[in-house]
Amino acid sequence: MRRPAAVLWLVLAAMPAGAAERVVALSPHLAELACAVDACDQLVGVVAWSDFPERVRQLPQVGDAYAVSVEQVVGLRPTLVLAWDGGTPRETLSRLRGLELRVETVAIRSVDEVAAGLRQVGAWLGTQPAAERVANAYAARLASLRAAHAADPVARVFYQIETNPAYTVNRDSPISQAIALCGGRNVFADLPMLAAPVGREAVVARDPQVVIYTRQDDVGAIRRYWQGGPHVAASRAGALFAIDGNLLDRATPRLLDGVEQLCAAISAGRAKYPATAFPAPAAPAPGSAPPRKGSPTGG
Repeated sequence: MRRPAAVLWLVLAAMPAGAAERVVALSPHLAELACAVDACDQLVGVVAWSDFPERVRQLPQVGDAYAVSVEQVVGLRPTLVLAWDGGTPRETLSRLRGLELRVETVAIRSVDEVAAGLRQVGAWLGTQPAAERVANAYAARLASLRAAHAADPVARVFYQIETNPAYTVNRDSPISQAIALCGGRNVFADLPMLAAPVGREAVVARDPQVVIYTRQDDVGAIRRYWQGGPHVAASRAGALFAIDGNLLDRATPRLLDGVEQLCAAISAGRAKYPATAFPAPAAPAPGSAPPRKGSPTGG
């Protein structure tokens, strides 16, 4: 049963003035960002699936990223709530702000914006020097990965999520951006939604040369999906690879660990074909616009 707003106000009023920062993170990646900038000790609450670093597993949970208990959040007496821009429900944000809690939203819509997200969280939590170090290291590593794969031949890639039905992501996902960084072309980049189901006929029509799925999905079901078809270049060549989805799905410094796994898988897929199977990467046109930025997976 929900407690009336008056009771919640009593909890808020009991907070001591000048208390140390107390942070509730409303997405697993937000808790990870806080820890990445040396502010793990300021976290007092998280949501389900918050599992990195190990210490956040011990913190109280206030629901999950899409169904937050406002009462549990208030009960933790936070001085700052970190919310996921595009993920935390608007109703939740309105209720928290209506109780005059400080709520800051974090928007990371591309692989490049993780560095800015780190700096912003560090500024809110008073750990700017640590945040700057981590953000600079992230940006340098990202640039190095881009340079290492800039000349890779372009492979058609299908990023598969589950099987019944199979889902995938469009160009606006950082996952799709990571595929491009690794020299791949997302065969479903033109989908009208960030994530959408795709039928077997559509997969056959796009004829991917490499299929990527995650170890967090039902691996057995995905293998059975391909054993019974669809028959595409990737299934004929055996170019189906599993990676750690928790790395690639979260907009944190560990995203680049996932990118490295993704690039290695795509490279292994290319090795199953003759070199003539892939077109050379297109050179960017002079003065061309930067890649389009999309929405985060967050998680």
